[in-house]
Amino acid sequence: MTGQELGRGVLRPEAAAGVLEVRRHPPGPGLAAFVETYWNPRWDLRGRADHEQKVLAHPNVHLVFEEPEPLVYGVQRDVFRRVLHGRGQVFGVKFRPGAFRPFAGGPVAALADRAVPAADLFGPEVAEVSARVLSHDGLTEMAALADAFLLVRLGSPDRSGGQGSGQEGEAGGEQGAGDPQMAQVAELVERITASPRLFRVDELAERTGLSVRALQRLFAEYVGASPKWVLRRARLHEVAARADGGAGIDWAALAADLGYADQAHLTRDFTAAVGAPPGRYAAR
Repeated sequence: MTGQELGRGVLRPEAAAGVLEVRRHPPGPGLAAFVETYWNPRWDLRGRADHEQKVLAHPNVHLVFEEPEPLVYGVQRDVFRRVLHGRGQVFGVKFRPGAFRPFAGGPVAALADRAVPAADLFGPEVAEVSARVLSHDGLTEMAALADAFLLVRLGSPDRSGGQGSGQEGEAGGEQGAGDPQMAQVAELVERITASPRLFRVDELAERTGLSVRALQRLFAEYVGASPKWVLRRARLHEVAARADGGAGIDWAALAADLGYADQAHLTRDFTAAVGAPPGRYAAR
């Protein structure tokens, strides 16, 4: 696996590729509106030093089947850090932006920068499902178990192999795929992340016909991070991708291209997020 294949947001991707294998699998058809992808990082560091991996996270909520217990990770607005050691794996459900709202039981902003026990949101049976998922090596089998578990909670008629109560599932289904605001939020975040040259919240408001305040409320309820943060993170992903691509970058030109007031503004923004100026980061 190459660093590029790890995807945007993974810092020092070439070093990470020497440590991690990340497998991905699409969700079943009944979950396509909710789940962006399943991801399965695996590592074997036996006899090697621990590895700290840093990630500039995307505006997504994740359900992660892992030891000692499965966790739900809200949007991580600072750099996410994880130290890997020994041999292990996790299996993650990356929800589409805005699509965790049917499972959250309230505004998704309440989960920001938190990792909460999945049992708090999915019930105690999630621990058993997590253990079953992690007992498999085949990605198809792991994904099928995750599909079945989540479909029940959305009130899907396809309940084979699932867990949980139908009452919970019907409640989720009513707020789920038929929720026009969920689809609207997903489209807005896609628009932002596809174009890091969309710079300001008022510009986004003008393009969508929504007020700035309406956008802020919508993102707090469904995404878990403000539209300003999502815009800023898209630009930082672009800066990090350029920096990881090698030296010889015209930082002043990149700053202008991404709507920063000047190179110093880009440098401050990147340093605050990553912990090193972009030039120093690129030179390593």
